[in-house]
Amino acid sequence: MSSNLPAVDPHHFGHAHLDAADEVEHFGTTRSAFDFRYVAAAIRANMWLIAAIVAAALAIALVTTMLQTKRYAASSTIQINDTSGRILSSKDDAGQDPETATYDIDRFLKTQTDIIQSRGLALRVAQKLNLIGNPDLYAAQGLPAPPAGASPEALRDHAVGLLAGNLTVKLPRDSRIVTLRYESNDPSFSARIANGYAAEFIQANLQRKFDSSAYARNFLGEQLAEAKIKLEASERAVNSYAREAGIIRTGNGEIDSTGGKTSVDRGTSVTTSSLSQLNTAANEATARRIEAEGRWRAVSSGPLLSSTMVLQNPTIVTLLSDKARVEADLNQDRARHLADYPSIKAREAQLSSINQQLNQVANSVRNSVRNEYQSALGTERALQAQVNRLKGETMAEQDRSVQYNLLAREADTNRQLYEGLLERYKTLNAIAGVSLSNISIIDNAEVPKGPSSPNLFKNLLVGLIIGLGLAAMVVFFKDQFDDAIRVPEDIEAKLTLPLLGVVPQSQSGEPQDALLDPKSPISEAYNSLRGSLLYSTPDGLPQIMLVTSAQASEGKTTSSHAIASGFARMGKRVLLVDADLRRPSLHKRLELSNDKGLSTLLTSHDPLAGVVLKSNQDYLSLLVAGPIPPSPTELLSTARIEEILQEAASQFDIVVVDSPPILGLADAPLMAALVDGVVFVVEADRSRRGSLKAALRRLRAMRPILLGAVLTKFDPLKAGNRYSEYYGYDYYQYESEAEKR
Repeated sequence: MSSNLPAVDPHHFGHAHLDAADEVEHFGTTRSAFDFRYVAAAIRANMWLIAAIVAAALAIALVTTMLQTKRYAASSTIQINDTSGRILSSKDDAGQDPETATYDIDRFLKTQTDIIQSRGLALRVAQKLNLIGNPDLYAAQGLPAPPAGASPEALRDHAVGLLAGNLTVKLPRDSRIVTLRYESNDPSFSARIANGYAAEFIQANLQRKFDSSAYARNFLGEQLAEAKIKLEASERAVNSYAREAGIIRTGNGEIDSTGGKTSVDRGTSVTTSSLSQLNTAANEATARRIEAEGRWRAVSSGPLLSSTMVLQNPTIVTLLSDKARVEADLNQDRARHLADYPSIKAREAQLSSINQQLNQVANSVRNSVRNEYQSALGTERALQAQVNRLKGETMAEQDRSVQYNLLAREADTNRQLYEGLLERYKTLNAIAGVSLSNISIIDNAEVPKGPSSPNLFKNLLVGLIIGLGLAAMVVFFKDQFDDAIRVPEDIEAKLTLPLLGVVPQSQSGEPQDALLDPKSPISEAYNSLRGSLLYSTPDGLPQIMLVTSAQASEGKTTSSHAIASGFARMGKRVLLVDADLRRPSLHKRLELSNDKGLSTLLTSHDPLAGVVLKSNQDYLSLLVAGPIPPSPTELLSTARIEEILQEAASQFDIVVVDSPPILGLADAPLMAALVDGVVFVVEADRSRRGSLKAALRRLRAMRPILLGAVLTKFDPLKAGNRYSEYYGYDYYQYESEAEKR
């Protein structure tokens, strides 16, 4: 082993090392992050403090309510629709359904409420009700009248600020009903302002619509004038080019509005019209010529009287009928008379005359068909010549019409733009200023019959909530900064140490006297502690135990003696060592000599057996502190203390070391690193102001084996105002002699 280092091997004396977290995990768990029972205990422990804070908050709320000036609130309600109807509707509005355009209603309504609370509307109300610089406004708000020399701008801004600052606008969810609430010291004034806001909001809304329509009309008027100038210029350009190019149109400039588009029908040119007419006439002449040529071919190609046209001639038909009749009569006469008979001669002469007439008429018909054919042919040729001439002129004119068509289309475009603007301008003029308002008043504000504030119940409720919150904060911080251990549960919660045992407060006499009675509660408590120590480590009972505390007078020496005495009664050889070399007390309690002791062994190499004293209890030996050395820390920091403890461990079953307090001294932390386990003694309900946690930090810096803590001087009745499983704590009482009888 090292000769000058206070720390020892983690497996020193054959026991495993446990850090603080392992100890808590092994012996128990800390209190949960939010323990309702602990909260209830904290409330019971600080009941008077909580009651005082809540009472003070309620008193302040009551006094504040009594000192506040009575104020009156008047409310008017209006309905805001997202669209407005029109007295005159245009075709642009005809296809809209105001009830279905609801995709942005929430944003629209929020915008309207912002407009109500705007500075502009407050200024309109102030001007409408003549409130700028009006003493009634200041009196209604409980303010002094403005100074006589205040500027108009300052008076206006002040009035607007007072109106806007006391107005409340409420828009319920899923509703279009907006409530305008105004509060002041005068009930009539509040109702007047609320109604004024509602009326001016409607007027302002209509004014905005009219102003926006006027802007549109002015804009359209300017655009219309520009379009008119462009239209006139384009029309003049068309006419000027037509005159220069010699293009003559036959149309009258009629306007065509078919297909939803407006254009000007400028007709066709004279050349094109003439070509069309002559071409039609030429086609007709060709048809007549072909027809006449067919008739002529039919007449001239066969015998004269075989042509259908000749046979259909009425004269030919008559002559042929006469010829047939004469030939019939001639044949009858020849059958009865000779050839020279006068009637036969006469009839032959008549037949010859008819044949001569037939030839003349047939030739005349054929000649008329030929003449008709020749006339049709001449006409066709003349018309074809005219068509060919006009075709050339038309092609030349089309080349000149390219620029004309460009100018004409530009003129048509300008005309359409002008007429569209003109129609929209007329529509705006017709519907301007005749829109229906989308805002309507549901309820006018009435003069309130009672004040709206101060509200005693509300103020008391607010005071109660604030008082409870403040009390909760005070109790929380008080509990956080309070490290006093009042109930056994605080051991694990505040110290993160397992609880080994709870020793009650001695009700009569000294604790040392109570230990002499094995039936006393204190004796029973230490017996329970002894059982906990038997299983305090994975290897069972530690052989060398150090008993220490944060401060003096916490029951450390009494606990050391009780632990040693308890194990001695079990038949184990126990050595109780008084290691407090500054204020030793073991020899005083047991009335032993202090001439030799631990200090003697530390300053010499004497054997342990020559210094150990026998007690009046079997198996219990004592090693008192001995003479007080000038520097106990230097003695305890040498390797001699380790040798002494090893020698004691070899001669005794259990070694219990009673060390000095931790705070302000280095003795206990030095020895804590050399033992198999440390028992930390904590006095119940002792205010330490952070000393307990500081002592544990110093002790844990040496990485000792902390077995757990023992709560001493615990009074269950005194701790009853805090939650504890030990509330009503009492021990099973032995039967007394009187009870036996």
